[in-house]
This record gives sequence, structure tokens and C-alpha cells, in this order.
Amino acid sequence: MSFDPATVLFWSKKLLAAAILPPLGPLLLIAFGLLLWQRRPRSARVLAWGGLLLALALSTPVTVGLALRPLEPPRAVSTDELARAQAIVVLGGGKRSYGPEFGGETLNHHSLERVRYGAWLARRSGLPVLVSGGAPTGKVPEASLMEQALVDEFGVDVRWTETASRDTRENARHSAVLLRAAGIERIALITHAAHMARSRAEFEAAGVEVIAAPTAWLGGAGEPPHALDFLPGAGAAHAGWFATHEWLGRLAYRISR
Repeated sequence: MSFDPATVLFWSKKLLAAAILPPLGPLLLIAFGLLLWQRRPRSARVLAWGGLLLALALSTPVTVGLALRPLEPPRAVSTDELARAQAIVVLGGGKRSYGPEFGGETLNHHSLERVRYGAWLARRSGLPVLVSGGAPTGKVPEASLMEQALVDEFGVDVRWTETASRDTRENARHSAVLLRAAGIERIALITHAAHMARSRAEFEAAGVEVIAAPTAWLGGAGEPPHALDFLPGAGAAHAGWFATHEWLGRLAYRISR
């Protein structure tokens, strides 16, 4: 892995995000509160209780749903919308570095959800497929693993494999180069529903018209909550992490425009 300025900036952003996102962010607030308890008890109580309440809010289905609602599109792509697309673009969502059952690195569940939907839409539409995702650690690019899964497991050919990107903005910029070279101006973009607004904005900024094709809604369908939705849970904690990541990502991208 190289240590050029762009790489250093990338990993600096990753470390900062890890310190803010759950579970570490709320835990740090609680820890700072405990450390200040003797010297500044009022501030300490605010930090400790704030961290605890934040941890609960980001792991409880009802409150996590409120955070996800503005992020996720209300519906899936329609047949008429898909008919307007010239290609399908599937964004990588991460990988597992330890997959001994597959002989090495493999896709994580985020990427698999996107690849599965990409395969379904590709068969339904006959559109060519581009997969996008690099390898910040210097190992196998996500896009290469996505291509392998699409071809070997889903029987879908991949036209373009973009392996240089490290984040959503680079997904858009590098993919746009490949698409423009092939005369593609309008795509069906596949990513998690909560990630769609940010990724769509980046592709449109790169000059590509986007038809949103979201998958894997984390906030549910807006049904009335039941009793268990008021209790913290592992699934809600994951969705809370995803929602917080997206809100912070939108803020960071807006600042860096």
C-alpha cells in the first residue's frame, strides 16, 4: 500500500469516521465523561449521559428508522424507468479479508446484496453491467470479486470492471470515464437504499444521468412500530451505524464541494 498524499488523506478520513461512528463514538463520549467526573462533574454528566443516550438511539429500531427515513427512496425502480437506462452500475459495499471457504478474500453481505440485485436487473433488462470498487488495502479489488460472483455464481457477464476507486466519489469519477468512452450517458445505479442519495449526487456531478435502482432497505416499509421496536437490537445497531455513516458522508461531501 502506497503512502501518497491521497492515500494518507483517505485513511485519515477513515480513522476520523471510526472515532465518530458507533459504537466507538458514543463510547468515547462516555469515557471522557467518566474521566472528567471529579474535576468537572456537570460537564462529565452531560458527556456520559449524552453518549449513553446516543448509543441507545442508534441501536433502537424506532429512532434508527427516523434517521433512515430521509435517506431511503420510497420505492424500487420501475420497469418503465429501467427501460430508459443504457447500462447497470453496481457499487461495491466492502469485502471480507478472511474467507477460507472461498480460498481468500470474498464479498461481504453489503456487496452481495447489491450484486444479487444487479444480476436480477441484468437478466430482466439485458443491459450491460459495470462493477465499481477498488482495493484501498492493496489486495484484491472489490470490483474483481464482484465480477467473479456475477459470472460464476449468477451467470451474468460484466462489461466493465472499475478497480481504482476508494470511495463513492471515486466510484463515480472513474466509472464515468469508462461509461463515456462507451457512449453511455444514462445508467441504472445499484446501491443500498440509504446510500442512494449520496451516490446519485456523485454520479450526476461526474456527468452521468442516474436512474435510481436501490436495494436493501434498512428502515422498513413504514409499518406501525411494535413492542420490540422500542428495544435496542443488533440489527438496529447495524442500521444505525449505516445511517450515521451516510449523514456524515453527505456532510463531508457538501463541505468538500
